[in-house]
Amino acid sequence: MKAKTRATAQKLLNLYRQAHVIVGGWAAVNPVFLDEINDNVASELQDLPTGKILLRHIENLKKGTTPIDSIDRELLPYGGMMAGESVASLNLNDTQQSALTDAINEFIPTQQGLDAFISKPIVQRFGEEWVNAIGAIVQTKSDLREKWKSVVQTYNAYRLWDSANNVISTPLTERVLAQVQAEMPEYETYLPMFGDTGTELLNKLRNFISTAN
Repeated sequence: MKAKTRATAQKLLNLYRQAHVIVGGWAAVNPVFLDEINDNVASELQDLPTGKILLRHIENLKKGTTPIDSIDRELLPYGGMMAGESVASLNLNDTQQSALTDAINEFIPTQQGLDAFISKPIVQRFGEEWVNAIGAIVQTKSDLREKWKSVVQTYNAYRLWDSANNVISTPLTERVLAQVQAEMPEYETYLPMFGDTGTELLNKLRNFISTAN
């Protein structure tokens, strides 16, 4: 039961952090938050990074102070700004916007292309949460959305490739098991992008976590 509770908490946190790339956005994920939150899941979220902020958002939904299709701007999952920095700091001047547009348009969907993109100063400006922050900016830039999807897909593919290899090469803890179970749909989506080797890795991951249940 404890493992299931942790898996649910991790799933809700993943939805919160990835809402900007989920079809339907907040209107799609907010009902899930309300359906699956309970005291045990809330307790687990308290101990997860940014979990307390998600709990504040869920409480707003319960009270009705936040509409079911939105989120309070102060609680948006922007990296470093979730601790209270101004969301206005996401605003870019013309030079910065041009640099970001060029970086996205020039992106090549390979590991080298991803490394080059992440190393650009305009991307590093947002720290470790560049995916969430830039994703929020691109939402208002229709000309960049499709190209941005390629960036996110490539990032997720290589992130999950590394994560899967790390999981099967180290002892499996209860918390890691919960996270892998919550992210399994993502593994199933992205690992096959690597062809037969990705499918083989996916099968190894499934077998690895099944032995822990």
